Amino acid sequence: MRNESPVLTWFSHIVLILFSAACIIPFILLISASLTDQNSVIANGYSLFPREFSTAAYEYLFTRGSDIIRAYGVTLFVTVVGTVVGLSVTLLMAYPLSRSETPYRGLVLFLVFFSMLFSGGMIPSYLVYASILGLKNTIWVLIVAGVLTNGYYIMMMRVFMQGSISKDLIESAQLDGANEYRILWSIIIPTSTPILAVIGLFTAIYYWNDWQTGMIYITKPDLYSIQNLLKRIMDDVQFIQSNLGANAGGAMAQMPTDTVKMAIAVCGSLPILIAYPFFQKFFIKGIMFGAVKG
Repeated sequence: MRNESPVLTWFSHIVLILFSAACIIPFILLISASLTDQNSVIANGYSLFPREFSTAAYEYLFTRGSDIIRAYGVTLFVTVVGTVVGLSVTLLMAYPLSRSETPYRGLVLFLVFFSMLFSGGMIPSYLVYASILGLKNTIWVLIVAGVLTNGYYIMMMRVFMQGSISKDLIESAQLDGANEYRILWSIIIPTSTPILAVIGLFTAIYYWNDWQTGMIYITKPDLYSIQNLLKRIMDDVQFIQSNLGANAGGAMAQMPTDTVKMAIAVCGSLPILIAYPFFQKFFIKGIMFGAVKG
């Protein structure tokens, strides 16, 4: 194996540093703007460091502190339960489809693949969840009508199992008297940890950031997720700014309208960014597997 050129190595490092900076700098700018005085933002624009430090945007948000705490609780419950249930459904679908002896395997694979290309649309989905299942204005609609699972995740996990789990290992376990549930628990799940972590991360991010499901099916403020609540606060700020700005006088001038929007974005994204490093090693394993096996 020949040694890589130092020039190529340095060039690769510089490119990666630039890409990393392109990802990190906007978030630093977001945090800085949320901690900057409103008048300073208007006069000087945005900067990487606050010109005039101020927590007015967060103070305005946390005037509704009880609502925000409750919304975080709703989002956390939906994210955890939805991710666990979604992973379980995906695993229980992918494992049989990875086994060539599964009855009607071709038909089920076709249906899974078909669901990746076509969907019923918003109106039929609404009729099913709201009218037939009666899930409207319940916390369960945020889970069931969310991602839960999809054909892409099932196919991705199926390919992983076919490429990384030896048939001889499964046959040996069967000869030792292990049934399918024991094989699944003792062999399949431990071996599939990287792909489970990757799909779990994608599913959790979707549930955490999902505001559309709540907008369609939830009208009770007690069931707002953090994304729906923050969107409602932002809509209120924009309404005040556009309709009452001319008549509000000094009160309107003191409202941190621009910096509140930045604080809303920070509150919505910060928790999932904190959790991401714990999944990073599994995420890298999943990417490496896809690069080798794909």
